[in-house]
Amino acid sequence: MSNNTLPTLYTFRRCPYAMRARLAIAAADIQYKSIEVSLKQKPAGLLELSPKGTVPVLQTGDGRVLEESLDIMLWALETNDPHAWLPTLESERRIQLAWIRKHDLEFKPLLDKYKYAVRHTELSLDQHRGNAVMWLQQLEHQLEQHHFLISSKCSLMDIGIFPFVRQFARVDWDWFEHNPTLPRLKVWLNYLLSLPLFLKIMEKHTNAK
Repeated sequence: MSNNTLPTLYTFRRCPYAMRARLAIAAADIQYKSIEVSLKQKPAGLLELSPKGTVPVLQTGDGRVLEESLDIMLWALETNDPHAWLPTLESERRIQLAWIRKHDLEFKPLLDKYKYAVRHTELSLDQHRGNAVMWLQQLEHQLEQHHFLISSKCSLMDIGIFPFVRQFARVDWDWFEHNPTLPRLKVWLNYLLSLPLFLKIMEKHTNAK
């Protein structure tokens, strides 16, 4: 594939949506051009492709524009899936996608209120954290049944949800490490944090735009 037909990904290193997109692309071993976006000064190329200006946005080699991280993940893993993250059965795929979308819809707002508790003074930081933990208990329950969220192996669901749990833990890592109510989730998170693919997609690039 020549340079002028490489997919182009507009991304932001710490964005959990962008992380899961990059993880899927890396897992698929797809070469691409990465453009790190400054949220204060978004590049014109990004806004031309996607006026909403959020990341990730992918322009594929054939010119298609994918504006949602889940669409990027599916595109990558349907192209190449050596780790078998994508369920082969359509029914299983629907279940995993439903979990991820439910997580995005329900947990992400709780995470944001905890992370930015100073802006959401209707509740205390501890109360915001407690609401988020109540949601995370669903994942803890899933891990009582399997090593990963839905089976004995890592899958689309794990990769789709993991960056947001990471973000939750990083708000107060000491609290998360010493909290006794999510023991399996801690093991699961630390395993995923140590994946070579994750370490690769989190590398800082000095020439990033």
